[in-house]
Amino acid sequence: MNNTYGFDQNTSAAGILIYGSTGSIGLNTLSVIEQHPDRFRIVALTAHSQVQRMFEQCLKYHPDYVVLTQEAAAIQLRMRLKEAQQTIEVLSGTNALQELAYLAQVDIVVAAIVGSAGLLPTLAAIRAKKRVLLANKEALVMAGQFFMDALRHYQTILLPVDSEHNAIFQCLPDGFRCGNQPEGVERIILTASGGALRDLPIRALEHATPQQACQHPTWIMGSKISVDSATLMNKGFELIEAYWLFNLSLSKIEILIHPQSVIHSLVGYLDGSLLAQLANPDMRIPIAYCLAWPQRIAHRVPACDLLAYGKLEFKAVDTRRYPCLNLAYEAIRIGGNAATILNAANEVAVQAFLDQRIVFTQIAQINQTVLERLPYREISELELILEEDRLARETALSILAQQFSVV
Repeated sequence: MNNTYGFDQNTSAAGILIYGSTGSIGLNTLSVIEQHPDRFRIVALTAHSQVQRMFEQCLKYHPDYVVLTQEAAAIQLRMRLKEAQQTIEVLSGTNALQELAYLAQVDIVVAAIVGSAGLLPTLAAIRAKKRVLLANKEALVMAGQFFMDALRHYQTILLPVDSEHNAIFQCLPDGFRCGNQPEGVERIILTASGGALRDLPIRALEHATPQQACQHPTWIMGSKISVDSATLMNKGFELIEAYWLFNLSLSKIEILIHPQSVIHSLVGYLDGSLLAQLANPDMRIPIAYCLAWPQRIAHRVPACDLLAYGKLEFKAVDTRRYPCLNLAYEAIRIGGNAATILNAANEVAVQAFLDQRIVFTQIAQINQTVLERLPYREISELELILEEDRLARETALSILAQQFSVV
């Protein structure tokens, strides 16, 4: 393989750094990698505070480095690894995450940290000119223009891991690079499952519990992204992500409800053709595609059996059920700091719902209130992005305390 792609598989295994190895994307990535030990080698793993799961990963995958951002957790892991006679360097803190990206033995960075915490490490990987497998959509949502400018400046290869964006990438012309405008493309269609509450009467949404919202009908995901799927905020963020990745106007990006989650997205061309990528709803498929790109590798996910599904359905989005989606459209139209504000407010609101401090429908209310309350600002520097993120969180917490009663 040509070094344009970040490493030479003919001479050595590619070195892998996984940001967020104990989460859903991280676990699926490790599942794919362990099937191809001749192609990939784990250099570093990171997490926030999950000592037991990281300890188990260390024993199984033998990374050179581990980062736990919570210092107390890192200390505990060091002790356990020492007792197990494992010589793995354990670091702590957010700065250590960024330092890992510059390791010479790292070729591929899997950016799978959930939420805004993934922004700085992902930017470090871009600046280090590693191949970046982007699973953290919030980094692009909160810093879209800044993020894409960095991608172009450092000429870094970025491959989208989200099933929808990965599907679009697979359907675009050969040679397409994220951030460019795809030749001959008239529109892209993002598909959405509709989330765990899609069949619940609208009047009953107010009484939906966190447990209900997290029981996704087709995907196995973490609690935060499951709630975002139920509100369709996740699709709103994917809309913003697609806007930046594929360099198309908002009018050329459509969203349809597709309950079966088999067609992961579609690309419409000027001649009227629609190209779609179909697969079972399993994140190991896009992860494997990105790890081996531009080649393809096998994994243990069964092939898609269309006869087993019987039919594939598409429905228009009911914005009364999913008001968060309108907020994402509005954030793109406003520009500047709007998407940064929306992402931060949503993280606070979703956590409040998971903690049972607010009801499900108040997530959208908090997001809208914060978006309306904070003034518009152009943001062209990283420090301003982080400041807007902080202000939005403080505003959301203040609104939460003053205007929304505890459930």
